[in-house]
Amino acid sequence: MLLRFAVASAVLVLLLGTAGKAQTPPATSAPAAPAPAKTDPNKPPAKAVAKKPSAKAKSGTKQPAAVETGPCRLGVISAIGDRFSVHKFGITIFETEDYEVPVESWGLDDLAVARVRAATGNDPSVRRINYPKGIFEPFYHPKSLFLREPNEDLQQIVRSITPNANCERYMVIIRFKGTVAGTKMQINGVGVYSQGIGSLARHSHLFANVGVMMLDGSTYERINSSPSLAAIGDSLSRAFQLQEDPLTKLDHSFFPDPPASASTSAVLRERTRALVSARLDRVIPGRLQQ
Repeated sequence: MLLRFAVASAVLVLLLGTAGKAQTPPATSAPAAPAPAKTDPNKPPAKAVAKKPSAKAKSGTKQPAAVETGPCRLGVISAIGDRFSVHKFGITIFETEDYEVPVESWGLDDLAVARVRAATGNDPSVRRINYPKGIFEPFYHPKSLFLREPNEDLQQIVRSITPNANCERYMVIIRFKGTVAGTKMQINGVGVYSQGIGSLARHSHLFANVGVMMLDGSTYERINSSPSLAAIGDSLSRAFQLQEDPLTKLDHSFFPDPPASASTSAVLRERTRALVSARLDRVIPGRLQQ
């Protein structure tokens, strides 16, 4: 009896222990690390890609010019151009030589506008009027001296280049043909001439035949100009001068020979700019008072 009870108890303990082990969940194992990628010994290692910095505006980038706004009391049109005349006069007309040399780098029109701005105290209502290159050529070289065509008329040219400017007045600075004092020898616009016999007796002079014309901004009619008392006095004082104008007198060694060499002459450039400035400074104040 006791033996049966002991055997039954042992069997019961064995069954209970087996059931407890079956109910215990197995321990969770850590995930296996991925296997290292295989590398090709013949392939060079990949280079790290550097991050490109964000594009910055260049400090030297030229900003667009400010647009002039507001009323325009005076529109300035300088048509002196970029031509430098070289004249060589002999004893007879058959010994005369005339040349025109391009001098774009001299900036004569820029200089003229600067003189107007200086005379007006840099008035913001003064505007420079730009125009297509060559548009004044028909005015300077008309087909006929007696009857000009519409495109050769100065007022019509100014009207054509100012359709939207709406300025009260226009100041037009032009060059013209003149003559050497006491002779009939023509000198054109801005330039230099030499006169004499041979090479030893020659003398040279600069000249600047520049004029200033005022036009009405609505009708484009020319505003009549009458010389002021100051201008008359200045003309009389120059007429009675016993000495030659130092601005026009030029050492003959600086006369351009050949004529094309004038464009590279620093002496001619600076002396001509000084002469043009002086001529304009005498005329512009009087025109502004009209």
